[in-house]
Amino acid sequence: MRVMRRMTKQFFVIVLGLLVICNVAAETAADKNIVISTPQPSNSIPLLIPSPPDIDAKGYVLLDADSGYIIAQKNPDQHMPPASLTKLMTLYLIADALKSGQISLDDKVRISKKAWRIGGSKMFVKQGYTVSVDKLIQGIIVASGNDATIAMAEYIGGDEKSFVSIMNQTATSLGMNNTHYTDSNGLPEKNHYTSPIDLAKLTRAWITNFSEYYQWFKQKWIVYNGIKQPNRNRLLWRDPSVDGLKTGHTDSAGYCLVSSAERDGMRLISVVMCSPTDSARANGSEALLNYGFRFYETHKLYASSEPLTTPRVWFGENKTSNLGLAKDLYITIPKGQYKHIKAVVTLNGTLNAPIIAGQVYGSVEVLLNDKEVAEQQLIALQENPKGGLWSRFVDYISLFFYKLV
Repeated sequence: MRVMRRMTKQFFVIVLGLLVICNVAAETAADKNIVISTPQPSNSIPLLIPSPPDIDAKGYVLLDADSGYIIAQKNPDQHMPPASLTKLMTLYLIADALKSGQISLDDKVRISKKAWRIGGSKMFVKQGYTVSVDKLIQGIIVASGNDATIAMAEYIGGDEKSFVSIMNQTATSLGMNNTHYTDSNGLPEKNHYTSPIDLAKLTRAWITNFSEYYQWFKQKWIVYNGIKQPNRNRLLWRDPSVDGLKTGHTDSAGYCLVSSAERDGMRLISVVMCSPTDSARANGSEALLNYGFRFYETHKLYASSEPLTTPRVWFGENKTSNLGLAKDLYITIPKGQYKHIKAVVTLNGTLNAPIIAGQVYGSVEVLLNDKEVAEQQLIALQENPKGGLWSRFVDYISLFFYKLV
């Protein structure tokens, strides 16, 4: 009997040892394979990339709307008066109120004395009359109406002061660290300022969060109260790929333009501030957009919720867990360089159950010629609770040997 018991124990030890050895070999091979595959490279030929165009403006930013990559910039963080580019934030809050159901396009807004009397560009609404939200939006975008802007600020915020408080809170939440608003329309004030990069951030958020309303910005004409007014964005008339966004002008701000265009699935955003003339802001914006489309390309590498790596999980119900991204991963790179990119996964140490869906367990870094061009956190795509007693025991032994390898 003693011999049998001894043989049974030895057999158990041998079997357990084999399990451990197999486990350790598998985990070691899996965890060290950290370079993940990328989509097949394009056949484009590498181009020589010139310097960005030298446009007549105090500051500008050109970036890709999907990746957020800044292609070109000049004084991107400098405080500048935004003039009517302020209305992009007003329109952002209007879109937010529409999407959340707080207001509707058919709502009738009563025009206050303050809205009627405001100076500058106008839609020419009349005090005491009611105008639909839909029409006021057109008046803000096409006619750059200060009267329509104040009417909507009062309708959403109760009064313009309260609305401006919401504008500043939203700017903070969007990372617009060089921005402070004192009114809803952009008339000059000492403490009313923004920067090219902040307007680019706002525009990107606009396109991402409210794509269903983005078509507002390509409207070319408005007729109201017997008066026909054109959209002052010249690029809408000369370039069919341009579909927004907003002009601005005051003596202190000069001529400003935030524009966006899409060509072959690639969308760029151009912010030009403090140009000396209307034609200079349009020509400069056009030059920046053409430069970006000519010499750069954007690729969607990975979709959100797509498993990018399946690392070993210790003490779990499942031996592995799928890790992926919370949002799509795009990269913007010089044309012809796609074949030189690679993606590398880094895990936040050893993964132990329980694994919580949505929690961060690592990151993926995209490199072009060993230089980082994009990075995102890796999250668990599913839950992986603790496993049973036996599987946890085997993992405990396996992990001991794993750390020795």
